[in-house]
Formats: sequence, C-alpha cells, structure tokens
Amino acid sequence: MNDHSQENVAFESERVKVRDTPEALARLLEARGWGDGLPVVPPTPERVARMVEGAGLAPDVEIGLMPPRQGVITVEALAVNAVMAGCHPAYMPVLLAAARAVLEPEFSLHAIQATTHPVAPLIIVNGPIVEEIGLNAEYGCFAPGNRANATIGRAMRLTLLNVGGASPGVLDRATQGSPAKYAFCIAENEAVSPWEPLHVERGFAPDESAVTLVGCEGPHNINDHVSHTAEGILATAADTMAVMGCNNFYLRGEPVLALGPEHAATIAGDGLTKADVKGRIFELARKPVRQLKRGAMWGMQTWGEEIAEHEEDDDFEIPLLDKPEDLLLIVTGGAGKHSCYMPTFGPTRSVTRKIDTSG
Repeated sequence: MNDHSQENVAFESERVKVRDTPEALARLLEARGWGDGLPVVPPTPERVARMVEGAGLAPDVEIGLMPPRQGVITVEALAVNAVMAGCHPAYMPVLLAAARAVLEPEFSLHAIQATTHPVAPLIIVNGPIVEEIGLNAEYGCFAPGNRANATIGRAMRLTLLNVGGASPGVLDRATQGSPAKYAFCIAENEAVSPWEPLHVERGFAPDESAVTLVGCEGPHNINDHVSHTAEGILATAADTMAVMGCNNFYLRGEPVLALGPEHAATIAGDGLTKADVKGRIFELARKPVRQLKRGAMWGMQTWGEEIAEHEEDDDFEIPLLDKPEDLLLIVTGGAGKHSCYMPTFGPTRSVTRKIDTSG
C-alpha cells in the first residue's frame, strides 16, 4: 500500500505475521508507511470480518477510487482502517456514508489531499444515529474523550492515508498540517438548537441520519462573554471570521460557523432565524480592498465579475461569502459563551449523504 503511482490500486488482503506486541506492530506499520503515527488495533481477520458485518455489505464491494493515489476503496479496506482506528462495528454506516461523500466530484478530494493548505475533511453527523452510537455533540465535541467521534474521524484519516496515499511530504504537501488531520468528526447538538438541523436544511427528514463532509481548517475560537444581543454576538463572529489570511476571501467557498448553545439561544431569543443569521454574517464579514491587497492571496482570487469590477476601489468592502446561503451554520458544544468557525480550503463544496444502516 506504499506504492505512490497514479495507477488505480486495488486493496488486496494480505496476512502478515508479526509478534503480538504493540512495539512489533508499530515497527511493521512504520516500515510499510502505513498509519498515522499512533498505536493501532491489530486488524486481524476476525476483527475485520466483524467490522465488515457492521457495514451490511460484502467485503469486496467497491466504493470508489480515492485520490491522489487512486486507491480502490472496498468495504474490506474501509473495515481494516476502522479496526486500526478502534471503531465499533456499529460505526461503519457513518464511515461508509462519509467515504462516499468525500468522493463526490464537488468535494475536490484530490486537491484537498495534495494541497499545501492545512485542510481536513470534517464529518458532521445528524439524526437519530448520533444517540444510537453515542457521538458527542456537547462539551468538547471537537476534543478527545469520546470513542465514536475520535475513531470515526481517525478511520477516515487512516483511509485517506493508506488507500488514498496522502502521506505527509509525499503526496500530502500540507506545509504545516493540522491536528484536525488526526480525527475530525462531530455531531450537531440538535436537542438544544433553536433551528432546524443541518441535514433537514439540506432536504432530509428529521428522523433520517446523514453526514455532511466539509473540507475545512480546524476550529478557530469565537469568544464573546459580554454581548447579550444577537447583533453583538454576530458582530464578534463576523469580525473573527473576516481575516485576510482566509482562503474564502479569495477562493470563496462555504465556511462553517459552529455556534455554541448559549450564543445560539441569545441570537434566536432576539427572533433571528437561520436565514437571518446567514444574512447578517454576509453583511458584516467583509474586508476593504486596501487591506486584502496588502498580501495573503491577492492576485489569485477567483471571485465573479460583480466583485472583480471593484478591485481598483480601495474602499470597496469585499464579502467573505458569495451569498448568505454559502455559510454552513450548526449548533454544537456545551454550555459556555464560546463558538467557533472553520474557513474552508476554498475550491471545495460540502456534501451531505444519507446514512444507510441497512448497508
């Protein structure tokens, strides 16, 4: 699996005998260029078979080709990486849906895997499966401590590494990388959200489960312990988001605003809908041309004519978003007056797929 050619590479089971110690397994993985540098659960045939059962599909079912190495993702390959990550078999439907989502053309996985930008696929889970498998949508949802969040996110990363071939410094050229490249999976806190959840906004029924994949950076904190109005919180959020080093100013895209429950409650208490929040962020998150052209990615911008025609006007304020609907708005986390935002890679679109627990 460490052949970095661009030909399609099929995953084939290979039984390798190694001493039953963490040290021996770590040496094997390191020698073959597999893994994320952390200890793994040995993917024995018995463990892989149980994981495949959790998928409800035959092991040789092909999901698609994973760039940049164009490795063939089979159910068995996904199961191997899920075992290594420490997943429970019940997590496989989520992982299957996530794997299918990142392969959608609009997600631009090849670019995401090979760029110098510190982008990682964020998995956002909605629906009944959140409670069924124990995903964390509350305190520390982006942090360690929950098996489902940590291992589903890690299994995706191991698949991107071992099947997609995106090894750091080889095909993954991220200049500095990001901790989000270890594991990046959360659930929306639907129980406390004052608005419809993300998957419902995207056309799914409340009793359906779905994953949304976003190619974005790790969380950037938004701290507002003072504001008691929607306008104050959204002004703080927009100012935090509108930074000239963000790809979205130049390459556009769909940044994520993850409001904490307290901020969301205050905003909704002032009568604002989800659409209102997106509209206000669109109006507030802007930078004048004179600021943006001082550095960052000036000269590589891909905005449309309606913005490009103002490039010579130093006073013109360029919006972070092409349109309000491009903002992905979720509610997640526990109590406390913090939220966060995640700028995206830019040339990528989020993808939502239904989680099918029948295979």
